[in-house]
Amino acid sequence: MDLDTLIQDRIRDVPDYPKPGVMFKDITPLLADHVAFAGVVDAIVNHHGRGTVDKIVGIEARGFILAAPVAYHFGAGFVPVRKKGKLPANSFEQTYDLEYGTETIEMHEDALAPGERVLVVDDVLATGGTARAAADLVARSGAEVVGISVLMELSFLHGRDKLGNLDVHSLVTV
Repeated sequence: MDLDTLIQDRIRDVPDYPKPGVMFKDITPLLADHVAFAGVVDAIVNHHGRGTVDKIVGIEARGFILAAPVAYHFGAGFVPVRKKGKLPANSFEQTYDLEYGTETIEMHEDALAPGERVLVVDDVLATGGTARAAADLVARSGAEVVGISVLMELSFLHGRDKLGNLDVHSLVTV
């Protein structure tokens, strides 16, 4: 079975979550399958190539699950981007719109050094608001976004359009 089919077979649709009218893409069955989970991590690493990044930024919460093993494989540091109020030290914050509201994310001000090469990792690219906000936080630190990798892109929401000319890598597009 190819990776695309393996991934799609292990993503469960949950209707009306977190609110009516939203079709939530549940990746927990994929995470529970060692072969699928390892395939996802390996595909992200292989796409970007070892030695190309200094830090991996993972977006709360499911992005953490994918970003941490990617950072390990790259031999890179892991930087969490969290919802507002969850980080203990001085942080940059960025507010953005998503398909069902507004959110603010934060990153520690000292998490990245100017000039570091950063890969942003998340589970889903939907409207592009979260990924754009994370890329903006990276830029504010003086680091460079070398790419954004996601497990799944919901193309009907046109999130890629908000990301300009950033290198966006999606393993599955629906």
